[in-house]
Amino acid sequence: MKLIENNKPQAQFNTIVLAESFEEVNKCEFLSVEEKNFIKDKLDAKEQFVQLSTFQQVKIICVPKKGDEEYKTLEAVRRLASQATECLNKKKQSSVQLISLSFNKEFAKVAAEAIYLSNYQFLKYFKDADKKKNTLETVEVVGVSQEELNEVANVAEATNIAKTLVNEPVSFLDATEIAEQIKTLSKDASFKVDVLNKNKIESLKMGGLLAVNKGSFTPPTFSILEYKSEDAVNSKPIVFVGKGIVYDTGGLSLKPTAGSMDVMKSDMGGAAAVIGAFYAIAKNKLPVHVIGLIPATDNRPGNHAYAPGDVVEMYDGTTVEVLNTDAEGRMILADALSYAKKYDPEFVVDLATLTGAALVAVGPLAIASMGNAKEGKYKRMIESGNNVYERLASLPFWEEYSEMIKSDIADLKNIGGKYAGSVTAGKFLEHFTDYPWLHLDIAGPAFLDAKDSYRPKGGTGVGVRLLYNYMKNLSND
Repeated sequence: MKLIENNKPQAQFNTIVLAESFEEVNKCEFLSVEEKNFIKDKLDAKEQFVQLSTFQQVKIICVPKKGDEEYKTLEAVRRLASQATECLNKKKQSSVQLISLSFNKEFAKVAAEAIYLSNYQFLKYFKDADKKKNTLETVEVVGVSQEELNEVANVAEATNIAKTLVNEPVSFLDATEIAEQIKTLSKDASFKVDVLNKNKIESLKMGGLLAVNKGSFTPPTFSILEYKSEDAVNSKPIVFVGKGIVYDTGGLSLKPTAGSMDVMKSDMGGAAAVIGAFYAIAKNKLPVHVIGLIPATDNRPGNHAYAPGDVVEMYDGTTVEVLNTDAEGRMILADALSYAKKYDPEFVVDLATLTGAALVAVGPLAIASMGNAKEGKYKRMIESGNNVYERLASLPFWEEYSEMIKSDIADLKNIGGKYAGSVTAGKFLEHFTDYPWLHLDIAGPAFLDAKDSYRPKGGTGVGVRLLYNYMKNLSND
């Protein structure tokens, strides 16, 4: 999709109009009196989306409900823009002009973003993909510069890349292939990547990653991404860690199939978010220094799979009693979090589809968050979550939860029991940190079983826009 600056709006074009009130709509010269009366009746009936169509042209009027905070109003704009995208594709339109009557640039930018995101499709495996493909290709945006539109497009494209990575089955996207995908994207966006193979991982004694991989016929990978601008505002790097379980059967603690294992290609949603964020940050040349760590493997019960009762020595020497092989994400993340210490990071954020408990606690509407980062860093991530409407739900993280993962025979056990599963998983990860750190459990919003406006069924790319917004705000400082 192309987002293009439009300095000369045309009355005869397909048009999406963003307005804050009917008074603004009433001033439109390209609307007839009859059309304005029709729109007024709809708005008086509390409708926010009004469609006017002829054989030649589609006009869509969007008047979002004003929220009690600005970010809620912007989300209303995104949702109306997504509705407009669906309408235009149903009518087989290829282009549209987007006009914000109030000259509210933020309205126009988030609407353009939502159109780009809403137009996403994963059609790779359809025989008749050409017939299913959306027709909308170009959005001409009035009142926003091309430079700003390029930034919007790069972030939206990065989010769509993450969606595709999540949607790809393990028959294509195994641990080796995800590293290859990162290499390809790094050439396009100009960031560095170093992929550690199994021999190197063994030499580093990354016991958690190696243990989970023991049941697989495909070797693990550990990808190190780096983007450093010459004018980086942060003297010490910020590190993003993404869980890269490309498929999760549960291992010997086998998952039941119905409603669980069949969507486990999505268990690398954290890795996809980190990859997408790096693409967006590098494409838009933010003045920052970031490092990404992505441990990747599948988790299967075959070969010499690790078993409940095993004791695993991790990268930092910690011993872990394995009580459930389906608690594998924390095993590979722990090695990555320990590895992050070598960078003396300013801040570390991990993203993972880590626990079903997070989904139960906050559903698909929020990211379960916890960590030891001081209030300033935590608060800024919450603000970024609001900005892009990938909201954080802070869970309690009291020291007493650490007692629940103490083992009788090792330093830790990899599960804490039937209560507070998402928090005890976080406490397990915290053990491997000695820096400001935030854990984002994206199990709820990373993969949806039904479309939700501009978030599609399947992979949503959650986390990409969140991390980008955080780094953009940091760079603005």
